[in-house]
Amino acid sequence: MTSYDDYGMPVGAYSESESLTHQAYRVARAFVIYRVGPVAGRRLQSIKSRDWWWRTVVTLVKGLIVVWFFTLYWGERSAFKSSIDECRWENWEHWESGANPHRLVFVADPQLVDPHTYPGRPWPLGTLTVQHTDLYLRRAYSRIQKVLYPDSVVFLGDLFDGGREWSTRTSQSPEKQYRKYGDKFWLKEYDRFGSIFFGHWGDGGLEPRPGQPGKKIISSLPGNHDLGFGKGIHTSVRKRFTAYFGDGNRIDIVGNHTFVSIDSVSLSALGQDSPHENEMLWKPTMDFLANAKAQKTRLVQRELRVQQGLRPYPGFSHNVIEGDQLATSELPHFNDTVTDLPTILLTHVPLYRAPGTPCGPLRERWPPTPPPKGEGPLENDDRNAIAVRGGYQYQNVLNREITKDVAEKVGNIGYAFSGDDHDYCELVHRGYASAGGGIKEITVKSVSWAMGVRYPGVVLVSMWNPIDELGNPLSGDSSAPTLQTHLCLLPDQLGIFIRYASLFGITIFSLMIRAALLASGRLKPATEATDAPLLPTANASSAENEKAALSSQPHSDDPHDTHSTNSSTSSERGKLQVRSSRTRSISPGMGYGLPATDSKYTYPLVQHAGYFGPSEDEKSKSVSTKRMKPKKKGLALFWQELRNSVLRVAVIVFAWYFWLIWNG
Repeated sequence: MTSYDDYGMPVGAYSESESLTHQAYRVARAFVIYRVGPVAGRRLQSIKSRDWWWRTVVTLVKGLIVVWFFTLYWGERSAFKSSIDECRWENWEHWESGANPHRLVFVADPQLVDPHTYPGRPWPLGTLTVQHTDLYLRRAYSRIQKVLYPDSVVFLGDLFDGGREWSTRTSQSPEKQYRKYGDKFWLKEYDRFGSIFFGHWGDGGLEPRPGQPGKKIISSLPGNHDLGFGKGIHTSVRKRFTAYFGDGNRIDIVGNHTFVSIDSVSLSALGQDSPHENEMLWKPTMDFLANAKAQKTRLVQRELRVQQGLRPYPGFSHNVIEGDQLATSELPHFNDTVTDLPTILLTHVPLYRAPGTPCGPLRERWPPTPPPKGEGPLENDDRNAIAVRGGYQYQNVLNREITKDVAEKVGNIGYAFSGDDHDYCELVHRGYASAGGGIKEITVKSVSWAMGVRYPGVVLVSMWNPIDELGNPLSGDSSAPTLQTHLCLLPDQLGIFIRYASLFGITIFSLMIRAALLASGRLKPATEATDAPLLPTANASSAENEKAALSSQPHSDDPHDTHSTNSSTSSERGKLQVRSSRTRSISPGMGYGLPATDSKYTYPLVQHAGYFGPSEDEKSKSVSTKRMKPKKKGLALFWQELRNSVLRVAVIVFAWYFWLIWNG
């Protein structure tokens, strides 16, 4: 029944118009709900997503992998590169402008590791030692060829470690444990040596540098580990070595210098007991020395003719030689008077020196003893010297008499280079005035990291001796230096392994701390860094969240506020809201979509029209019947996290390490 007021008008037929203030309030409220709310929600979601991204990307496991990546690259690549780059010729050569010196590298005592090196070392430690020493030699030698590109390479003996022990058809090792190794094993070792040094000889190229006659490699000088020492040498072992590497007694003209190599380990039999019984050992070297000066002259003549573009030897005269004269006839040669080129002696065993003769500051294992304050270096330093002694199949220096005989018979020796000691030693033998001022001897370091030195090395030699057609120096000063040397140190492989071991310890310790924190609940895994889902999902509490968000909004008592009446009738489980038949009071400029909620999903509900959620049957079918495994806790969780994290690091690190090894 309609009621009327005092003026006869139906009650509620007319109402006062909204004030401008109330209208502005409703517009601002709608703007906040439909525009600001969704943007703020997306921004909050973005912040949570970035936090999740950093927590998953920047982790301890991935950080350790990165550290291992760079550490292994440094140890397997950068260490070799930086060491040999520091030895570039231009960094230490000091010749006059326009000089084109001959560049040579001395390599001493590679001593390929074999069963003789570490007898009884179990597998796989022995195999790993062989592989890593060979890898080190291959890398260093290949890098030398590529970066330094020497014109000549000369080996100073001890190519093998147990070469003297491997039996031949007519001889056996005096040690029973090595008698099972014979010629076949020696040939495998020879092939191994060739694959490292001969195989990588041309890594930098085989073309001679401009102004140089060509590239040369000399590896015929034997050491005591190749043949034995003195009377301990078997002639069949020496013949085998000579057959594959060449005669240990030879003369070469290199860079306008005369290189005289002598088999000093065989010659040393002359200074031991019963020398006449071992004449077959020392006599070839003594015969070579007796003819050394004449042979030097002939080779110098030949070299000078080649440099002038002539035939190395003059042709035979067309004369008939009777049969009885063949034995005494000689090859034709010119008797031109030539100047003897500077002579360099090569011997595996160092020359004799008085006990306590210092080796200088570059000796690694035993540096010079500090002198008293205000005084110069000690003239006698047993600590810094090569010990003058010998033992089974070795002797640290040659006998005094043999050294003196060699110096006299070779003549004009300015420099001597030797090996055997494994460490660097430099001194001047004043007692052998072969070239006027004594013989400067350099004992070259071993090139292998398994020979008792932390920093292996090679000696670089730069020779510049321009001469005329008779061998006289063009400078006119025969006393001017024609040779410069430089000790080139190689990486400390043992130090590299120590760094690897230290980083391994740090890795295990860090991962143990991480596992302990996770097991104690003080640290959450990266997958639990945020509760916000990455993709939109629907859940049963969406309606409750929506109601809670709306209840937090300001409430209007105005009966004409359509939002306050319509937005409170959302259906459960994502069903569409029932629209009111009331006239909209919001301007179309604000949009005709249904009111937005404060939930984290900002899609209009019209996109889900007709969807009322899964049926009860579908929900029952989607429930898994499998029994969920209980989450591990405590010590079990600690071991699980530690095992998984170590495996993740190890798989990637070992893959990278083996790739570096496989690719040289």
